[in-house]
Parts: sequence; C-alpha cells; structure tokens
Amino acid sequence: MLRNDSLTQRNLPLTTGLYDYLLHQGRMVPDPLLAELLDRTREAIPDQAHMSVAPEEGALLTFLVRLLGAKRIVEVGTFTGFSSLCLARGLSPGGALITCDVSPEWTTLAREFWTRGGVADRIELRLGPALDTLRALPAEPHLDLAFIDADKPGYVGYWEELVPRMLPGALLMVDNTLFSGEVIDEQPGEKAAAVRRFNEHARQDDRVELVMLPIADGLTLARRLPFDEVPA
Repeated sequence: MLRNDSLTQRNLPLTTGLYDYLLHQGRMVPDPLLAELLDRTREAIPDQAHMSVAPEEGALLTFLVRLLGAKRIVEVGTFTGFSSLCLARGLSPGGALITCDVSPEWTTLAREFWTRGGVADRIELRLGPALDTLRALPAEPHLDLAFIDADKPGYVGYWEELVPRMLPGALLMVDNTLFSGEVIDEQPGEKAAAVRRFNEHARQDDRVELVMLPIADGLTLARRLPFDEVPA
C-alpha cells in the first residue's frame, strides 16, 4: 500500500471558495434549466434531494458522452432526471438513452425537464425493477456507455448485466463509490457495506480496466477491454 505522505497524497481540501472556483473555471456551473431542476427537486423531495448528481459530475457526464461519441447509453437510476438530462445533451445525432427507475412520481419531474431541455426524443424511460429492464436488453455487446446510480445493494447485479453488453472500449460509470467515506469504516452501514462489496467486485473484474476518482461522492470509471485482451 502507498504511504500517506506528500509524495503520494496530493488532494487539496476542497473549501467552499475553492469548490466555487472549480465550478466556474471548469465551466461546470449549472445552466438555468439544470439549476431550476435542482431547486425543484429540493422543494419536492427535500429529504432525498442529495440523490441528484453534483454539478461537476453532471458536466463530466456530458463531456464524456461527447468525447466518446456515444450513441447507445443505459442509465440505472433516473431520480428527477438531472443526470439523464446531462447524458442526453452529449449524445451524438441519432443517439438514444434508456433510463431505469421505479418511481413514477420522481420521474414525472424528469419528463418535464427533458421536454424543456429538448432531449425528450432521445430518452426512453422504463419503469420497473432495473434488473428486469437490463435483462430484457439484447444480450450481445451493443452499448457505448452506462451509468449506475441507484440502490447500492443492487450494484453488483447491475454491473453483471451491463458488462457483457458493453462494446470493446465502452465506458461504465458508477456513482457513490466512496459513499461519504464510509466504505473504509470498520463497521460500515448496510449501504456502505454494499458499495464496498461492489468496489471489490469491480476491482477484481478482469474484463475491464478501471479508475476510482474522488469526484463528488466517488466515481468509478471502467473501460470494457477488447475481447482478445480478456484472460481466458
């Protein structure tokens, strides 16, 4: 294990002022539509509003979709549609996003903002258990990008359904993989323990190469390896 010293630990404490600077200099401040969606989410579901992705993470989603030229995306966990809106904005012409959730109430707000954002025609919402939705997808590799941000005990199952459906070079993104730092607790809570199990599961998966980034609540990026690079 690396030593915790000045040569290996280079992360800066992210003060409020520095975070504000980061958002502005990185052009990651939410535009008026995204800002309104965050406000409406706080008003409608105040005890769950933290489930929306952070502004810098939303900007990164759009950036990565555009960088990859992704056309086929799956999202597990829609909530009120902030991340879906960010993903759909980055889609190439003719691209489509399938997003999964179980809440008609939360996703009603999502539909409103997808329409106002001009991306509703690119998004297909599938209500119901996400595992059922994923298992109904074509089994062969066909996805360019996937984003998992849903119930933590379900992460391993979602991962196992998605990895075989990813094209070589495709990107999987998994949110909350640091879970407020609780993943290193000696006795983590149920959700943190589930995230820790997932993290170890993904780390040992030789079908992908991955990195974990300290963005927002932790974001894991995994690239699907070409099939001839995967150990037999």
